[in-house]
Amino acid sequence: MKVLILAAGYGTRLTRDLEASGQLPHLVGVPKPLLPVAGKPLISHWMDILQSCAEIQDVYAVVNALNQNQFQTWGSAYPQVQLVCDGSTRNEDRLGAVACIELAVRHFNVQDDLIVIGGDTLFYEDFNLVEFIEVFHQSPCKDSGGALVTFYRCKDSETSKCGILEVDDSGKVTSFLEKPAADATQSRRACPCFYLFSKGALPLLSQFLEQKKDAPLAQKDAPGNFIKYLCSLRAVYTREFSGRFDVGGLQTYLECCKQYKPPKMN
Repeated sequence: MKVLILAAGYGTRLTRDLEASGQLPHLVGVPKPLLPVAGKPLISHWMDILQSCAEIQDVYAVVNALNQNQFQTWGSAYPQVQLVCDGSTRNEDRLGAVACIELAVRHFNVQDDLIVIGGDTLFYEDFNLVEFIEVFHQSPCKDSGGALVTFYRCKDSETSKCGILEVDDSGKVTSFLEKPAADATQSRRACPCFYLFSKGALPLLSQFLEQKKDAPLAQKDAPGNFIKYLCSLRAVYTREFSGRFDVGGLQTYLECCKQYKPPKMN
């Protein structure tokens, strides 16, 4: 099993917050995955989790050209991590998350089940990667070219900030809604960027991008756009956990620093 960490974003909202507030000026220009949280870079907490799981064979990260040197410096402590650069130097030129996943799959010739992790997210301490992978192996999605995705229960006021899953009684995803109004769905299952794609799902990335080649970036940027596409073709199932820290702006970053506790390792 392989792992891909998405780390090619530009953190424009956080940068605006830092510059406007005058707080933590030393963090301006630091990519969100490298922000210090509980004594180490955010992405290093993921490495602790991944290194505790024997099934993980390789770890990849997609970065941008502007921040590539910072990730290379960080990666010197993790020789098992391989980087690929999306070639962009500005937020306006970014490939988008789905294209970054496809880039990594193609560049590293990934032909195995693949975990995709948003590099600006950490989970609450009840998250257990080993259990999540065990659920995947027992799920119909593994052999049907589908995926296992995570969700947590969000508030009514939060649906317009999240991707929302609608599921049937078996836990199979029936639809994915990108930031819907609270009255547009009864579901409160918020789906963060943490997916386990079966190897059979990976060829659909290029198919999705080909269909969207003339579409605005907004329709192919957020990784949930691919989940929406995938669940219309293959079996996508869910695993619930209690919540996550989403480092979007300064306030959410400060909350993460204050409250994050690493999950217990098996």
